[in-house]
Amino acid sequence: MVRRGCAVHPCNHHRGGALSRALVFDFGGPILLSPFELWGIGERSMGLPAGTFNWAGPFDPIADPGWQAVQEGRLKERDYWDERARVFADLTGEPAQMPRMMAHLYDGSPEEVTRDGARALMADVKAAGIPLGLLTNDMHAFHTQQWIATMQPVLSQFDVIVDGSVDGVMKPDPRAFELVCERMGISPEGTVFIDDLRSNLEGAVSVGMIGVFLDVTDTQPAFDEVRLHLGLTPSSLGDSPLH
Repeated sequence: MVRRGCAVHPCNHHRGGALSRALVFDFGGPILLSPFELWGIGERSMGLPAGTFNWAGPFDPIADPGWQAVQEGRLKERDYWDERARVFADLTGEPAQMPRMMAHLYDGSPEEVTRDGARALMADVKAAGIPLGLLTNDMHAFHTQQWIATMQPVLSQFDVIVDGSVDGVMKPDPRAFELVCERMGISPEGTVFIDDLRSNLEGAVSVGMIGVFLDVTDTQPAFDEVRLHLGLTPSSLGDSPLH
């Protein structure tokens, strides 16, 4: 069982074993605020009444069986969001395209749409000289090239970026994890991977990585767990989601 903020793969550094020396992030969720945290902004941007989008995702999974299916691996995340994009199109008259919907949600600076805790962790990882990679399934599928360019202050921190929508292999396929590690020049064994989807962590663990589940409703435990694996000082810096 994967628990919030806890490693999927056992780690022995608590007992004097070697520390992990590389970190791979997922993008949406661990770094980007989730769309579920930004519906209010999106509704205002689209000129829709508050509460129009009632998809609660991890904030009320019982009320969102589609998201439950994603977490359990029964539904692909992209299929979940494709359906939401169709509803978005019906309500707004805009094309049923993820980049169009996401543009309304993520209309802010990198500091406004990313997690304080993630940026602090990334800065400390870089300062410690620890290899830092990004493994995402849908950055180019969900966002425009123009928006991605505005995120360079964050994205430029990564030594390697693998995007399944560009590279053609998607999490949780073990090949995606092997690919990012190969490009980083590191071994998967003992490398830490953080993601907000439990199903993706299974692929990471299958190649020897240490999977840490991030609960977007309470992110600090996961960031603390990653710091523990990497031998970094704990941080009290929490997230400041937009409302």
